[in-house]
Amino acid sequence: MVIDWSTFVIQIIAFLILYLLLSKYAFKPLFGIMEARKQHIQEQLDNAAKSRDEAAKLLNEQTAALQATKQEAYGILEQARVSSEKTAEEIVRQAKAEATRLKDEAVSEIDSEKNKAIASLRTEVAGLSVSIASKIIEKNVDAKEQEQLVEKTLKDLGGKL
Repeated sequence: MVIDWSTFVIQIIAFLILYLLLSKYAFKPLFGIMEARKQHIQEQLDNAAKSRDEAAKLLNEQTAALQATKQEAYGILEQARVSSEKTAEEIVRQAKAEATRLKDEAVSEIDSEKNKAIASLRTEVAGLSVSIASKIIEKNVDAKEQEQLVEKTLKDLGGKL
C-alpha cells in the first residue's frame, strides 16, 4: 500500500476548509441552539426549584393556619364549656333560691293560718266559756249537773271542730 502524499494533503486541506465552514456556519448556530436549550432547561429547573420552595412555604403556612384554627376552635369549645357550666350553676342557684323562697312563703303562710286557727279557737273557747258561765249562772246547779253541762258543751265543741 502506497500513500500518495499529494492526495493526502489535499484531503487534509479540504477537511480543514470543510471544518472551518462547518464551524462558522453550522457548528456556531448549532452550539448556540444547544447553549440556548441548556439555559432554557436550567431556567426550568430553577423555576421548578422555586415552585417547590414556594409550595413548601405555602404548605408550612397552611399547616400553621390549620394549627391556629384548631387552637382557636379548641379555645371556643373550652369557652363554651365554661360558659355552659356557669349557666348551669346559675340555674341551680336560682332554683335553690326559688325553692327556699317558696318554702319560706309556705312556712310563713302555715304560721299565719296556725295563728288564725289559734285566734279562732281562743275566740270560740272564750265564747263557750261565757256560754257555760251564763248557763251555770242561770241555773243553780249542783256538781253532777255542772259536770253534765261541761260534757255537753265539750260535745258541742267537738262537733264544731
